[in-house]
Amino acid sequence: MVKIDNLRTEKRNDKTMNLDELTVKEVLQIMNQEDQKVALAVKEALPEIEEAVKTIVNALKNNGRLVFMGAGTSGRLGVIDAAECMPTFGTTDEVIGLIAGGERAFLKAQEGAEDSITLGIEDLKNVNFNCKDVLVGLAASGRTPYVISALDYARSINAKAISVSCNKDAEMSKHADIAIEVDNGPEVLTGSTRLKSGTSQKLILNMLSTASMIGIGKVYGNLMVDVKATNLKLIERSKRIIMMATDCDYLTAEKFYELSDNHPKIAIVMILTGCNKEEALKRLDQGEGFVRRAIK
Repeated sequence: MVKIDNLRTEKRNDKTMNLDELTVKEVLQIMNQEDQKVALAVKEALPEIEEAVKTIVNALKNNGRLVFMGAGTSGRLGVIDAAECMPTFGTTDEVIGLIAGGERAFLKAQEGAEDSITLGIEDLKNVNFNCKDVLVGLAASGRTPYVISALDYARSINAKAISVSCNKDAEMSKHADIAIEVDNGPEVLTGSTRLKSGTSQKLILNMLSTASMIGIGKVYGNLMVDVKATNLKLIERSKRIIMMATDCDYLTAEKFYELSDNHPKIAIVMILTGCNKEEALKRLDQGEGFVRRAIK
């Protein structure tokens, strides 16, 4: 039998022992109060998160990939973050999300998948995971076999392994190069780690992906200059980004958006330096993708 009695994520919250007797307003107030603790808990793990970001940036700069992996809520959050990197930062396969049980598990739980000690390794092999890549294993409990075996495999091929858990001294931490542990305290609904634990993991994922993308030149100022316009809203956002970065008018932004083949970053360099697309690409290549370096 799996022993989970000592996990903080499984403890009962003293403030919600009579949850079923509270009014809706009281339930919401308690949930809000408990949620406010999450960001402060994540703050305590900033040193480890910083180390993780530096590791990810180094990998991405050397043709490696960032792979998020988890089961249940943790896996779904990783898949979401990976998927959103494509429109936000124009990634292709640089960021990948894997969930125990495969794509079907995103919408419906796949019983037993998270308990497999071979499935995680198989999933990594299926995406040709290699020593240049970085694995971020996510598990609120910190003891999910699917994730632990994957972390072990990553390290066995000399890839960097990072763990994210919501229990101190988590079992998973022993299997990682960098262990990010956040103690959010007991959940409002006992053991429901889609609540505070899920929120904290989402905050950490936001930091890992966003800070890493900043680190490889996909941001200029606070603008997502590598945005990939996959819908009408993002097309207009792309033009606004060009306008904000160059102080040009809408018609100018629209013109250079088209001349750059719909790449805001290239359009910005063209406008700010007065060069053509080919020269802008050359400048960006020499500047390792950073707009600020390309316009000097």
